[in-house]
Amino acid sequence: MARIEQIKNAYKATGNGADFYDGMMTYSTIPGKAICRIVWNMDYEKNRKYLEMALSGVPKDFRGKLLEVPVGTGVFTMPVYRDLPDAHIICLDYSENMMAAAQQKASGMGLNNVEFLQGDVGSLLFEDESFDIVLSLNGFHAFPDKEAAYRETFRVLKPGGVFCGCFYIHGGCKRTDWFIKNLYQRAGYFTPPYETKGSLRRRLETMYSKVKVASVEGIGCFRCVK
Repeated sequence: MARIEQIKNAYKATGNGADFYDGMMTYSTIPGKAICRIVWNMDYEKNRKYLEMALSGVPKDFRGKLLEVPVGTGVFTMPVYRDLPDAHIICLDYSENMMAAAQQKASGMGLNNVEFLQGDVGSLLFEDESFDIVLSLNGFHAFPDKEAAYRETFRVLKPGGVFCGCFYIHGGCKRTDWFIKNLYQRAGYFTPPYETKGSLRRRLETMYSKVKVASVEGIGCFRCVK
């Protein structure tokens, strides 16, 4: 199944009965659409575009070992994993509540190739070069120790492996920057410092052999090869 179709299916599966977080992430509820437009300057197409970019490092026929950190509620990735029955997937999150929501989705889809672990991205309990792909959607802007997160995700990735995902970047949308500084950061949802599109590219280029960075409004998307 094409990645765009997987994302659309995640939108449809979530529907109007979604909780606030999933409704915002999938642009599928009235409150979710309002937050996307007001805070992130995102509409349906922009929302879908950045997710398609972020997930582009996961091949449709992937059969290797993948680490997703943080898994969040799994609203987008569980439909992707459903189409990767031969992959070995480990989903990690520090939040038990978020992970429980992802586990519920996986159970409802009958996924038996996905493991869930509670843990800290800054101190991953995996051996060096353990994964073919490390995927991180909307996590780095919240991690308190970003340097450790960059080091650890690099450490556990195999040579030739792919690091991909997305997160908030400063300077992509002035409106978003204002809300992050005055609301999200003060509430403890986001933790500075934040990357810009340029600083993210420069950082990743010092670590990885091939780097692609793009952005949609205030979201930076990346795909790197170790």
